[in-house]
This record gives sequence, C-alpha cells and structure tokens, in this order.
Amino acid sequence: MKFGKVGQVALVSVFALALATLFTACTPVNVGFMFVATNRQTPGEIEVYKIDPIAGYLQTIPTSPFPSGGRNPIAEAVSPDFKNLYVVNEDDNNIVQFGIGSDGKLYAQSTVNTPGSFPLSLAINAAGTYLYVVDTLQPIAGCTLSNLCPGDIAVYPIDPKSGALGAPISNSTQYPTYWPLLKSPSDSKTILTPTAVQVLPNGNDIYVTAYSATSGYVFGFSTDSTGALTPLNGGVPWPSGSQPVALAPDAGSGFLYVVDKTQNLVASYAVQSSGALTLQSSATTGSGPSALAQFGNFLYVTNSGDSNVTSYSLSSGNLAKLANNATDTNPIAITADPKKVGFLYTVNFLGNTVSGFQIDATSGALVNTQHTPYPSLVQPTAIVGVPHGGTATAK
Repeated sequence: MKFGKVGQVALVSVFALALATLFTACTPVNVGFMFVATNRQTPGEIEVYKIDPIAGYLQTIPTSPFPSGGRNPIAEAVSPDFKNLYVVNEDDNNIVQFGIGSDGKLYAQSTVNTPGSFPLSLAINAAGTYLYVVDTLQPIAGCTLSNLCPGDIAVYPIDPKSGALGAPISNSTQYPTYWPLLKSPSDSKTILTPTAVQVLPNGNDIYVTAYSATSGYVFGFSTDSTGALTPLNGGVPWPSGSQPVALAPDAGSGFLYVVDKTQNLVASYAVQSSGALTLQSSATTGSGPSALAQFGNFLYVTNSGDSNVTSYSLSSGNLAKLANNATDTNPIAITADPKKVGFLYTVNFLGNTVSGFQIDATSGALVNTQHTPYPSLVQPTAIVGVPHGGTATAK
C-alpha cells in the first residue's frame, strides 16, 4: 500500500503521539526531592534537589535554596504523609515547619521554640502524631555551653490537618515540658550530652544516644496515646561504648543500630518486647563514624575521618562488613532515596557536596551515580527526602 503525502504526515503524527504517550506513562518525572540543610549562612538555608529516576543524579530546582528560618540548621525530618518538613535551627533553639509543594518548593508555616537550648536531633513517629526533639542543655538557670548541664528530650503533638506543632507534652514530674537525660533518676550532676533521637517503626519506643566524659549510653522511653514518655530500665540508660553519635532502628523494629565515634564501631542491639536492649553484634567502621542508614538487608555507615562509606550485610541483627566506598570530604549524614529505588546519598560537610551511589539490591555493593559529587551550599549538615507524587500542593 502506498500513502500520499498527507497520509504519510498523518501516520507519522499518530506514531509520534503514541510514542510520546508511552514514554510519558512509563517514565516518572523524578524519583523525588532531597532537602539538604546548610549552616554557613545566617539564617541557614535548605537546598532542594530533584532526583533523576534512571541515573539517580541530583539537580537543584530553579528556586532553591530556601531560608531555614534560623541559624545553624542541623537536623531535618519529614512527616509520614510527605506534606511537611521540620528543620531544627540549633543556635535559635527552634523547630520550623515547612509545607512541601508538589514541585519541591518549601513554604514556611510555623515555628516553635524547644524547652532547652541547642536542639540537635529530631524524629517523628510512623503515625505522624508526635515529634521528638533532644536539646543539648536543659532549661536550668546558669546552664550554658561553658557551664554544662544534662540534656533533655521533649515531645510535640502534630496537628493532623495543618502539620503544625502544638505545645510540648506535659511531664507530671518536676520537669513540666521535658524529660531530663540523667545517668540515674537521682544523679543530676553527671553531664550527659545527647547526640541523636529515633523512634521505632512500631511507634512504641523512643531511644536517645548520649555520652559523658567517660562513657556512652542509650536512653529508652515508652510512650502511650497521650504522647507522654515513661523511662525504660528504671530511668537508667544502657551503656553503649564511649561516644555514640547516631542510631537507626531496623525496619521491622526488632533491632537498633548505633555507631560509636571514638571506638570506630557499629553495634546492633536486639529490642526486647519490653523495649530493653541487648547487644547482638558489632563490627568495626572507618575513622570517626558519623551517620548510618539501612536499605533492605544492608546497612551503610559514613566515616567522617576517612571520607568514605562502609557497607554491611544484615542477618537477624548480625553485621558482616562488606566494603568501603569513597565519598567527598567529611561525610556526616546519609539517607536512601525516598522511593527506595536503590540510591544512597551522603552529605559531605567539608567537601560542600552531596555524594550519590546506586545500590545493588543483591550484593549491597555501591556504584557512583552519574555526575557525583553534586555541588551544595557551604557546610551541608543534614539530608532527608520525599517521593515524587507524594507531596502536598503548595500552601
């Protein structure tokens, strides 16, 4: 059959339209968005990247960066519905809530102050009903960075509609808006400096890492429907090396992974039904481990002193060391891509970059993503993400 010129044009148009439709239907715009806090500017800033779905490389969105709402943004968390980003600004003692647009843009919504001073870590439960934050210093008269006191943990209810944080949950003891981090209920003199907080995926137990001049500890708390905390283990923390600086719960809530910065170790703790912790396994890391992230049956630890990532296989909480992969200088934060496609990203504080890797789902091996490392603003400190298609409309 022979087509005339008009018929040929029409046929080409039909094929082009069909191909375009197929490509659009099968290829997502991107995997999602990454939010990287940077603390050199005053106020701090949040760099926003979109993630390529095929190669995993990062590109900043046109309107990035966005003000963090305070000085020295140091930690971030995303609500489980992906509608809100919460940023801790350490030097202003506040938490800023941002609405997340469908295009990754950030819209400042509300700000709350923390009970104590110099907040440094936060976490949200899986139900999205409570946010937990730890302060370096309790709100005690005369307590300063040159005259230290123990830290604290506070709990904020999250409004289910707006995502705004309410007033801190009341503690019925002498500490009305927070729970102190004490070596024992009667010991308020030992200075314990908190480093991180995490909540188990089951939402029942919350853990905080902290250290004194001589020892490291993990505090445990259980919670109820009111959000109030009950200290586990009689209010006495579990010993954990010398300087635990980061922790991550297993996806099934059965284990808790903790890295120790001075001992260069990563430890796995079995979580009992009571919330108690029992050491399960440990393995060496590189120099100055700083953060960790789980992806499937693998765990990844950033080593700030060696500027690399160490990978481990996981089997019933047991750790087996696999390999090291180079990052840019001084990685201090790490996360997997928000859609769990198989990309891994580290924030490199002194390199002023973000490094990207693709994860082999079978072996756990890492391969550099295209164009890595990605330029960031000066001194990036934290990274979190949301999946494409799971964000809210602009507020």
